Amino acid sequence: MSTPVLEVKNLKKYFPIQSGFLKTRQGDVKAVDDISFTIQEGQTLGLVGESGCGKTTAGRTILRLTDATDGQVLYKGKDVFKASKKEMMELRQQMQIVFQDPYSSLNPRMTIGEIIGEALVEHKLYKKGSELTDRVTEILELCGMARYHINRYPHEFSGGQRQRIGIARALALNPSFIVGDEPVSALDVSIQAQVINLMKDLQQKLGLSYLFISHDLSVVKHISDRVGVMYLGSLVELADKKDLYDTPKHPYTQALLSAIPVPDPKKKTKRIILQGDIPSAANPPSGCKFHTRCPYAKEICKAEVPVFKNMGSNHFVACHLVDQF
Repeated sequence: MSTPVLEVKNLKKYFPIQSGFLKTRQGDVKAVDDISFTIQEGQTLGLVGESGCGKTTAGRTILRLTDATDGQVLYKGKDVFKASKKEMMELRQQMQIVFQDPYSSLNPRMTIGEIIGEALVEHKLYKKGSELTDRVTEILELCGMARYHINRYPHEFSGGQRQRIGIARALALNPSFIVGDEPVSALDVSIQAQVINLMKDLQQKLGLSYLFISHDLSVVKHISDRVGVMYLGSLVELADKKDLYDTPKHPYTQALLSAIPVPDPKKKTKRIILQGDIPSAANPPSGCKFHTRCPYAKEICKAEVPVFKNMGSNHFVACHLVDQF
């Protein structure tokens, strides 16, 4: 198998808890706690889980928008965390992000042309002028927008159009890897489908690789090749899309999938209701983090951290009782 576009190894991101006048460190919020995965060229890894499980923090840390506590991220074999300022500028052209909120992620005082062209000027790929305008127009049209939109401002567009502009901005530097941080969660369902289809078309045309972050498993199913499920900062399951949706092995994944609405009223599915609330990432449970809500938990689950092991066909699961399901 060829070298992956992205390799994430034992990534950790802890936020210190400080108190008092001297800001004494009392502990850590373990937002991302030892996760590992790879993304192959031209593929999409969907990262799913409830709000607060660390998905967005993982995406931002991978891009070095925030510093990692520990671990390693390799982009085409290059260590992102050890890159110099100059090397990071070059990596920025290859690794981009589409943010969640299309309303707050665009500067309201800049025109669309300025927003998309800003990175091209900053990286000294183009100077202001007709060539820059032509490049911005090309990117806009690739994302389903028109040339005359260049001189308009973000408030003149709908949410779906703004997200297209956000995607166009991410494509400006011709990257090969993009993190989509819940890029459709703020949009209406019909518009979500349009944006997802646009991202899939762009992936085929440009050979892009995606890390697609979402809390919606039904959305992830349409765009992902592999899916990773996060709970309280850790990966509990990682598998090819078909394997994960057809034969989920972790109780948490089973619960999430059971919550997806089924359009056929005759097709009855058993809903798994999880008891209790998500524990605090500042004080996670001992052993398996999911044991406080798991309907199958036993004593071993409370005492020992389960190994994230390959069950065959690159289907990884972190559960002591996986063989019993």
